[in-house]
Amino acid sequence: MDIEKDYIKLIFGLKLKQVRTQKNLSLFGLAKLTNLSKSYLNEIEKGKKYPKTDKILLLCEHLDVSYDQMVSLKLDNNLAPIGEILKSGILKEIPLELFGIQEADLIDIIANAPAKVNAFISTIIEIAQHYNLSRESFFLAALRSYQEAHSNYFEDLEEKVIEFSKSFQINLDSKITIEELEAILKEEYDYTIKEIAFTDQEALGDLRSIYVPKSKTLLLSAEIDDPQRAFILAKEIAYNYLKISDRLLTFSWIKFDNFDQVLHNFYASYFAGALLLPRQLVVDKINDFLNNEKPNPEEFVALIESFEVSPESFYQRLTNLLPKDFHLKNLFFLRMSHKIGSDFYQIKKELHITNQQEPHANETNEHYCRRWVSVKTIDEAIKQNKPHFFDAQISSYVHSGNEYLVFSSATKDPFMQDTIRSISVGILINPTMKKKFKFIEGKPLVKRIVGVTCETCDVKDCLERASPPIELEKKKRHDNTDAVVQQFINQYS
Repeated sequence: MDIEKDYIKLIFGLKLKQVRTQKNLSLFGLAKLTNLSKSYLNEIEKGKKYPKTDKILLLCEHLDVSYDQMVSLKLDNNLAPIGEILKSGILKEIPLELFGIQEADLIDIIANAPAKVNAFISTIIEIAQHYNLSRESFFLAALRSYQEAHSNYFEDLEEKVIEFSKSFQINLDSKITIEELEAILKEEYDYTIKEIAFTDQEALGDLRSIYVPKSKTLLLSAEIDDPQRAFILAKEIAYNYLKISDRLLTFSWIKFDNFDQVLHNFYASYFAGALLLPRQLVVDKINDFLNNEKPNPEEFVALIESFEVSPESFYQRLTNLLPKDFHLKNLFFLRMSHKIGSDFYQIKKELHITNQQEPHANETNEHYCRRWVSVKTIDEAIKQNKPHFFDAQISSYVHSGNEYLVFSSATKDPFMQDTIRSISVGILINPTMKKKFKFIEGKPLVKRIVGVTCETCDVKDCLERASPPIELEKKKRHDNTDAVVQQFINQYS
């Protein structure tokens, strides 16, 4: 694809449509004036065709604009921001069709209301710059929206795993072994698998694997545990079985060259999760857990450990299956990270099914609520020096009154030194949820009043508070000022 030529065609099309609408001319009217077909003019305006010189002169004559003005790549102020977007090629990088959007439709929307649309685009760009949003972050945000739009369940990938299991005679009623995964890669896909000490090279310390396409060699860090090894092997199988060539070569990722790589990484990860955590087997085990009216934390940990996966992989799989098989669509997933000895807890990954649930990432360095079980499990894992600390609580949000049952596991971060991370899934408590989780009314579960950040929280006498509610107090002052202003307006009306 020649981005430069595409950009020139799109700009000309935008300018033609803008001039035509300013002259109050329909496509039919312009076709009649110029003796050019309506379909041809339509393709020009959509950026699919670029007219020859004689056609441009004809259009300029009937639209009363100069040739130089029409062929110039300089846009009017009201179209300038979209020009930057088009020139960057970002619309080519993100597969808009995933969201049911055609590029031509987007161009139409922009051309019909350039001032409003460009004000919106300019705002997005400014926000991205203000928060130092990287290209990778933008791609990941687009992917997250795609997952949320599909309730994070992808039937085609689930079916691919079943097809794979039949083709390779894998029993999905029991967990697949590392030996089986390695055998498939070596014997079916001609892989060479080698272990090396990544920590000998400081630059590779945070990596767990490198794939060398030319020799089909998979280099594995000697420091990885069995769950990490299983996930990496399963992802490699996914790349091959799904016939994905435009892919990432390292785990964890270093950078994305394009959105396709982001999407393909997600597809391979989803396939790997579904292979290591077979849908029916996981559903059956969750049902057994839910049938227990007084489950204890050890039983949930045992449920996770019954599979060859990390707690993160298990919690991720819950976000696929709870909406689909248990009809629990109001849930969130959080991965929090904490450097031992620091005062900050960061949300590194989040997912919100159905809508934006209350706990969410904040980019203004505010302090996340210390009453979250996501924070508590990190603190307890450090205090008790446990490799896996699990806990659950009912979190009741002070401002909305919404309540969530939140499961959380804290483990050592495999990619960062002296760092603990927690993985949490929260499920909105409603009548449907209570029918599934019979133990929700039981006494053992702790209920805590929580906020989102200390700076915006109204909880009184909070012993865990890490910062005064400065943002909330600012809002109250503004609301009070507004109320007094309204009194004066009413008095003198």
